[in-house]
Amino acid sequence: MSEPSIAPRQVAHGGGGPRGPSLRRRLYVQLDPAAWPRRGLSPVNLVVFVTIVVTSILAVIETEPTISAGREGLFSAIEVVIGIFFSIEYIARAWTAAENPKYGPGLRGLLRYVRSPIAIIDLISIVTSFATPAAGLQPYLLRAFRVARILRIAKLGRMSNAMSYLIEAMMARRYELLFSLFVSLTFMVFSASLLYFVEGPAQPEKFGSIPRALWWATAALTTIGYGDVYPITVLGRIFAAMSAIGGIGLVAMPTGIMAAAFSEAVQKHSRDLEQAKGGEGDAAPSTDP
Repeated sequence: MSEPSIAPRQVAHGGGGPRGPSLRRRLYVQLDPAAWPRRGLSPVNLVVFVTIVVTSILAVIETEPTISAGREGLFSAIEVVIGIFFSIEYIARAWTAAENPKYGPGLRGLLRYVRSPIAIIDLISIVTSFATPAAGLQPYLLRAFRVARILRIAKLGRMSNAMSYLIEAMMARRYELLFSLFVSLTFMVFSASLLYFVEGPAQPEKFGSIPRALWWATAALTTIGYGDVYPITVLGRIFAAMSAIGGIGLVAMPTGIMAAAFSEAVQKHSRDLEQAKGGEGDAAPSTDP
């Protein structure tokens, strides 16, 4: 009677061998939401998430003179600590980029990660953290650095699957979106031309040229309607009403395209996840009689 065959032990992905995943692999699982096997954020990403939110709030509060006056040293010290924290995070993500199939191993993989948009945003947030008033920056440069700190909010995108779905939806419908943008711009120029023709003689300072009328057309077609520029003639008001009604449809066009594409992306990923779980459930270890 033959003995049952024993299947060979599987080695965990990441080059850890029988001892398990390597330190770089374990850190990669903590930093990359797509690699985290459980629901929600990993403990490391949760700390990063809270830090991003807190520092973004501080960056907004710091722009209020009544709050920051007399506390410049405190805010500068906080920013230095934040810069050190994000520097460590940046180095850790660069080190673990070799574990991500999107970048690949070696120096080329590291360069691919460094050139990625999210890594550039990370680097900008680090540089702005060390740009303090003590560095002798001009006021306008200091304001620019303070505004750039708000870019840290964009770092939250890597922690959300919804953001990846949105980017995928935009790429899948990029031609339709470009076409809707072209139609919108064409209709905007056409509306501005009509108002220039019928309203220009009555209000030359506001509709005396097509570029001047474009400001009204932009506010009207985007349904903002500031009220600083408006037609006063009968024909001008008739054409303005027609343009405003047409603007509602133009705004709804890209909205509908994006909503449909986003829904398709979510359903596609849901089907892929169900198929992956079904494949794991069907696979069962076999033994020889």
